Amino acid sequence: MAIKITDECINCGACEPECPNTAIYEGAVDWKAADGTSLRGSVTMASGLSLDADAPQAPVSDDIYFIVTDKCTECKGFHEEPQCAAVCPVDCCVPDEDHVETDEELLDKKAFLHNE
Repeated sequence: MAIKITDECINCGACEPECPNTAIYEGAVDWKAADGTSLRGSVTMASGLSLDADAPQAPVSDDIYFIVTDKCTECKGFHEEPQCAAVCPVDCCVPDEDHVETDEELLDKKAFLHNE
């Protein structure tokens, strides 16, 4: 499953640089599918969301750091564990029970994001 950031987030930013998919953004900051990935032009994300990879998308949260579910692979194929959770000082990077994915699905998502 993807990881989410709970409202216990203290906005320290420790998680953001650790994400190999650039799926973590500061609150109120627009995100792009192209950020940190090989995606360009019109794409359909794992959730079925169709968008222009280079176009800014509305923030998921205005108050705290957030993770774009369609870009989160739980670090599968990069690391042994989700790096955001490993560095979070308040343990607010937790599994997102609303977005459960198998290891195979997460690895497929990684391959899609990085044209592998």
